[in-house]
Amino acid sequence: MAGLYLDACRLDVECFKPGNVSLASPGHGMTAQDFVRSATCSAPVLLDPALTLGQRILGAIEATQAAVGCNTNLGIVLLVAPLVQACVAYRHLSLRSALQKVLTETTLDDAHDVYAAIRCANPGGLGHVQRQDVAAAPAVCLRDAMTLAADRDMIARQYANGFSELFDVALPYLRDARAAGDVGDATTDLYLFMLAQYPDTHIQRKHGAVCAAEISARAAELHCDAIARRGIAGHRAELRAFDVDLKRRGINPGTTADLCVATHFLHGLLLQASTHAGRVPDHPRSCRPERAEVPHFRAAK
Repeated sequence: MAGLYLDACRLDVECFKPGNVSLASPGHGMTAQDFVRSATCSAPVLLDPALTLGQRILGAIEATQAAVGCNTNLGIVLLVAPLVQACVAYRHLSLRSALQKVLTETTLDDAHDVYAAIRCANPGGLGHVQRQDVAAAPAVCLRDAMTLAADRDMIARQYANGFSELFDVALPYLRDARAAGDVGDATTDLYLFMLAQYPDTHIQRKHGAVCAAEISARAAELHCDAIARRGIAGHRAELRAFDVDLKRRGINPGTTADLCVATHFLHGLLLQASTHAGRVPDHPRSCRPERAEVPHFRAAK
């Protein structure tokens, strides 16, 4: 799993995604190297099979803060950790079934650890809420706390709905995009698609719902034009102009980027599971996934 996690994080900065930090375009006071270091230092604790869900999240964020001193990967860790926990704890189940058990069985201790991780990362635009605010001690299990935040945070929504947007929307789209072109263009394609479909909740928190809707509308326009005409590769200039505008305005669709990283990780887990099914007993996903989870995938490009 370490290789899958590091590969997904590497693609996050190697592939150009307007508004996000990449090798080609730093921004928001961060560089691509910050993200690479964050992935490298967070991997050992995030993937430690001995830890609980909350412990792996808190440990990964503490390691990141010690290495780079800024919030580069809170959303990524929050999305990847339950998938890792599912692989470790329920090897006899399909990944999606295992994930449901992990989410159903979250504890108050998990909530305490995740609240501490969020405070440690200190993401922008959190504000304060009346019920289960992260500045206070939680009184409910992690999934219940996330469910309370699901209407205002896309990552919390995944905990509430069983990662529905990842399994049912992002993953099928990524499979098709990767079959049609190289992985870099597929990542940009997925990013624009998800940003167009779902206003970025990080933008909503920092800049308001009107701004988030505006950015989604622009992403939809670019995405539709790219699909109808020259494809992602033929829209480099337009995408770079969008990137410049977003960074000039201090707008970062960070939640959308986190969803893309988690989708690549999920795709890799399922592909690896189908490859190793029935042949490697100690493989973390050695059982064959459910039919709906088998990747409809020609070849990784």
